[in-house]
Amino acid sequence: MTGTLYRLAAFTRDPQGGNPAGVWLGDTLPDVASMQRIAAEVGYSETAFIAPLHGTQRIVRYYSPQAEVSFCGHATVASGVVLGRLSGAGTYALDTAVGKVPVTVNQAEGEWQASLVSVPTEYQSASPALVEEVLALLGWQADELDTALPPAKAYAGAWHLVLAADSQARLDRLDYDFERLKALMLRENLTTLQLVWRESATLFHARDPFPVGGVVEDPATGAAAAALGGYLRDAGLIEAPARLTIRQGEAMGRPSRLEVEVPKSGGIVVSGTAVELE
Repeated sequence: MTGTLYRLAAFTRDPQGGNPAGVWLGDTLPDVASMQRIAAEVGYSETAFIAPLHGTQRIVRYYSPQAEVSFCGHATVASGVVLGRLSGAGTYALDTAVGKVPVTVNQAEGEWQASLVSVPTEYQSASPALVEEVLALLGWQADELDTALPPAKAYAGAWHLVLAADSQARLDRLDYDFERLKALMLRENLTTLQLVWRESATLFHARDPFPVGGVVEDPATGAAAAALGGYLRDAGLIEAPARLTIRQGEAMGRPSRLEVEVPKSGGIVVSGTAVELE
């Protein structure tokens, strides 16, 4: 098994911001145990492992330090930037565990940007019992939620629980029992909590606990951004087509910016830049 490991921060132009991701490129994918070991050694919330299929098609798998993840947006954006730098601008077809995800890569003013198109989205209303349980673990109160954005499970390659706070002050205070929330999320097949505050019709702030991956909080979560966009459209909470900006990671000192395009139908487009980490 031979390959090259790249380290990038996604959804930022500053290596001190964004979400770090590993991108491993080789002729064939390592075995499962090796991918898990490498991801644990890298220590980022996700590492993408990529090998060629044919033409511009690539097979990719994503691993957190503790487990395989069905789909990861920030590692996909980082992967797109690496592929663009090595093989040129264009669209690369990624064969993920949840389906085909095209990633279009281009360079503008000396910076590389990647735009992924998610698999088809789904959403389900979150049960009152689940919401009550999660709120208790977060230390949130039901009257601190934005009633215009009801709690929901949302999917765009991985499932996330969307909870909308009614104020930035509520979102800014985040503290939870890591092991208890991890157990609940594993039980409910949730990858992250997508905690958001809507500042305006097109600007959201987000925080994403990710204990199932061994991470207290994710500074940028492209898969959750896609899931949120799909939920807002499919539940009739926004009028598509629409463009949204999600700011994440600011409370962690790793500010990130995710651009989300919500078409009338089909997958959600999530775009961002990525820069190399030293």
